[in-house]
Amino acid sequence: MSSELHPDPAVTAARTPAPTPLALRERPGRWLDGYRPEDPEFWESTGRPIARTNLKWSVFAEFLGFAVWQLWAITVIYLPAAGFTFSDSQIFWLISIPSLVGATLRIPYTFMVGRFGGRNWTIASALLLLVPTVGLALAVGNPATPFAVMLLLAATAGFGGGNFASSMANITYFYPVREKGWALGLNAAGGNLGTAVAQLLVPIAVTVLAAGALDLPLAGWIWVPFILLAAWGARKHMHNLSHAKGDVAGSLATVKEPHFWIMSFLYVGTFGSFIGFSSVFPKLIADTFPEFSSFGVGSAALSLAFLGPLVGSVSRPYGGRLADRFGGAPMTVAVFAVMALLALAVVLTLPLADFWLFLGLFLLLFTAAGMGNGATYRMIPSIYRVLGLRRQQDVTVSTERKASAALGLIGAVGAYGGFLIPQALNLSNSTTGAYSAAFYGFVAFYVVALTVTWCCYLRKGTEMGDSHI
Repeated sequence: MSSELHPDPAVTAARTPAPTPLALRERPGRWLDGYRPEDPEFWESTGRPIARTNLKWSVFAEFLGFAVWQLWAITVIYLPAAGFTFSDSQIFWLISIPSLVGATLRIPYTFMVGRFGGRNWTIASALLLLVPTVGLALAVGNPATPFAVMLLLAATAGFGGGNFASSMANITYFYPVREKGWALGLNAAGGNLGTAVAQLLVPIAVTVLAAGALDLPLAGWIWVPFILLAAWGARKHMHNLSHAKGDVAGSLATVKEPHFWIMSFLYVGTFGSFIGFSSVFPKLIADTFPEFSSFGVGSAALSLAFLGPLVGSVSRPYGGRLADRFGGAPMTVAVFAVMALLALAVVLTLPLADFWLFLGLFLLLFTAAGMGNGATYRMIPSIYRVLGLRRQQDVTVSTERKASAALGLIGAVGAYGGFLIPQALNLSNSTTGAYSAAFYGFVAFYVVALTVTWCCYLRKGTEMGDSHI
């Protein structure tokens, strides 16, 4: 019988041409269909330029988000000189409420890209930054502004904290797997630098640009042109990807995993310390060295607070690189050990009232926290890889999807450290009249975090300990 009547399936499959990939097509609203970053030919010829353009504007928008998120941290130092009579406790609430709101907003912001499109949400999230910046500019110009209004406006600065989650979720769709780490690292580092730049520029704007007087509304107005530029650039140059969808199933599966909560606790210790100390560092300088709390010459010294978040941002990728070499868990244990020693050194040397020693210890603490950010993030995919090998039967939600969802949600939980650290310092100051008790508490927390990391991810004879997390 002829083989043409009963063809060999293998031969038929060999003769059947491979399906033609969907051609890239742009629809109205700058929606892209057929974007294929894993296709090497497409990536080199078309995908990479598109990805670079979207990354550039994403970094710019996220940078402004971090700047606005931490805007009140430096602005509140000048409120007494501007005629406001808020208590220390009220000042700490103005410092910490943006972190509380920003951390919470990171959860819904993670899914906004899938709902509205990356370009569209970048435009919207950038324009939302006008609310806290214009609101701050109007409020701080009038010393009669009630505290409740100031607290509400400070809360809106949390819009900037949410931007990180949506920006990271968007950029991950533009790059192939082999380049996601670099792209997301650059996106995160570029955003984190906004904290440092805000703490550098605000003292200069409200004093130097004001020709020796104090013009506090400039702390808000200076960001408006850049926010409008970011929204315009996103509208003109960025794209929406039709295949970018939010992974609700992956998120639900992730939060049921005990390791999610363990890593969230550890990330509160690393990123939470970075963003928390970034928020409170200017006030700690002003309170510990009162001569730097006035505007003028003291303001120049106070502006050195930007060095903390700067070194913390720059050190983050190095923490990830060392974690690649030595393992995320060993690096995280080392980081928490160093942070505990540095926090103890800070509290023991406070009576010396030596500004440069104080600054140097804090810069080392920021560096360790930044390296810890990279090390703990390095652990997450490794942990979920081990879990995936153990649970081969789980086909509903892939290991990759769980790890991706975990990265976003752990980043949200970790940001609550930005609220907890200022409030711990506030509690210490209001009950004891000093910050020492809070720093002893930080030392204890870092020791506990070190112990948890060792027990869960380094201890020999355990699944994770034997897997070189």
